[in-house]
Amino acid sequence: MCDAKCGGRQGVPAEDQFDIFVIGGGINGCGIARDAAGRGYSVALAEMNDFASGTSSAATKLIHGGLRYLEHYEFRLVRESLMEREVLWAMAPHIIWPMRFVLPFHKGGVRPAWLIRLGLFLYDHIGGRKLLPATKTLDMRRDPAAKPLKSLFTKAFEYSDGWVDDARMVVLNARDAADRGALILSCSRVTSARREAGLWHIDVEDRATGAGSSFKARMLVNAAGPWVDVVLSDVFSNNSAHNVRLVQGSHIIVRRKFDDPRAYFFQNPDGRIIFAIPYETDFTLIGTTDRDYNGDPHEVRITDAETDYLCKAASEYFKEPVAPSDIVWTYSGVRPLFDDGASKAQEATRDYVLKVEGGKGDAPLLNIFGGKLTTYRRLGEHALEKIIEMIGTKGAPWTAGSSLPGGDFPATGYDAQVSALKDRYSFLGDRHARRLVRLYGTLAARMLGEAKALSDLGRHFGADLYEVEVNWLMNREWARYAEDVLWRRTKLGLKVGPAEVAGLEEYMREKMREVA
Repeated sequence: MCDAKCGGRQGVPAEDQFDIFVIGGGINGCGIARDAAGRGYSVALAEMNDFASGTSSAATKLIHGGLRYLEHYEFRLVRESLMEREVLWAMAPHIIWPMRFVLPFHKGGVRPAWLIRLGLFLYDHIGGRKLLPATKTLDMRRDPAAKPLKSLFTKAFEYSDGWVDDARMVVLNARDAADRGALILSCSRVTSARREAGLWHIDVEDRATGAGSSFKARMLVNAAGPWVDVVLSDVFSNNSAHNVRLVQGSHIIVRRKFDDPRAYFFQNPDGRIIFAIPYETDFTLIGTTDRDYNGDPHEVRITDAETDYLCKAASEYFKEPVAPSDIVWTYSGVRPLFDDGASKAQEATRDYVLKVEGGKGDAPLLNIFGGKLTTYRRLGEHALEKIIEMIGTKGAPWTAGSSLPGGDFPATGYDAQVSALKDRYSFLGDRHARRLVRLYGTLAARMLGEAKALSDLGRHFGADLYEVEVNWLMNREWARYAEDVLWRRTKLGLKVGPAEVAGLEEYMREKMREVA
């Protein structure tokens, strides 16, 4: 996280009154801001750190229905999530794509075969699946998916879900909101909000300079994720706020464990599940854990117990055990689940809850509790329904048929985009071209401009990261520090060394001085 070393905001208008002011630059806040701006509302959003610097970049990075949620009778959530998979894939085929999951099974396993078949039948049929292939049964004595696994797994089920670059989905929502007129403020902390004469009066502190700004809004949206209760306590002086249950989820990244493009769904003896997923071409992502968390969400880190748990769970399936020494990176996040009183962290609802306070003369406040990546767009639509009730309507729902920036090509057209980019920029290697299309889609060519050779891309910062891309991320995507570029806008932090990181940090620091 960028903590106190945050970049200042740009382009604050003289008119400081908005229809809607959003607190929080995670997926829910940015999604709501985008939807509202697209309907014609005047919108401002303040994020105290970098976009997606909390929960929204610490997920398992799946667009999925939540197969295991069926066990907890979360049928509404699962159905909505399943219906969203192909909607989101069509919106952003550069950062979202289908993935097949292999669920190995053996007699005497955690769940009987009939229960798994029933769950997968529901998964295939209650969510309006059209393009994604259906579930099938695998003979693991013949299927290549068995190669990295222990021989006791002679049967498996294969089903469809999706993969997403979570942090990019957040920043692209913020970018599109800004393109539609929203004021987007990074590294800007809301210090107070009070009702006066039917409006919210909001004070915001620039965390780089300490400078303060004041805004007015007809309605306030608290989408601060793990900090939603902190905002209610610190900003609104509601010391009794207790709405969310913080649940830590941690992941480990190891060198690639298997060549198959499919991912694995592993069932653990304790009833929990983990995934093993192809990650950034050369790696495997393993996660997640579920444990209650009582500390500061800023300070969340994987524990030794979680590391041991993930290694042991994966080693129950893989022929070659996963050891802590294999880990090249870890990340942890805190899920702000609505506190429904569930006895176990993994049983707490993943559904979202929206609550409005105020109205009838008092400026309204909408609090967002819970939610997940897959349902962020529908959450945004439901939030707009609440907003319409409180301050009136300005436009109809529109996001279902839209595209996120760079995603204006067919859902199945990724390879064609890569070929077109390589044809235009013949100096790009295949991996480089694929990475650029994955991150920027149709905007990759706009970023590269008139470049004729690698030397035209400017200074080289390691891996396949060049100055032209860094400038793009700083100018259009609010990146201010090397961490923003290497771990959220891209994942090239896995492939560059300390000296290259230092060089990038110094370059970006100098660029920031130039615009200060």
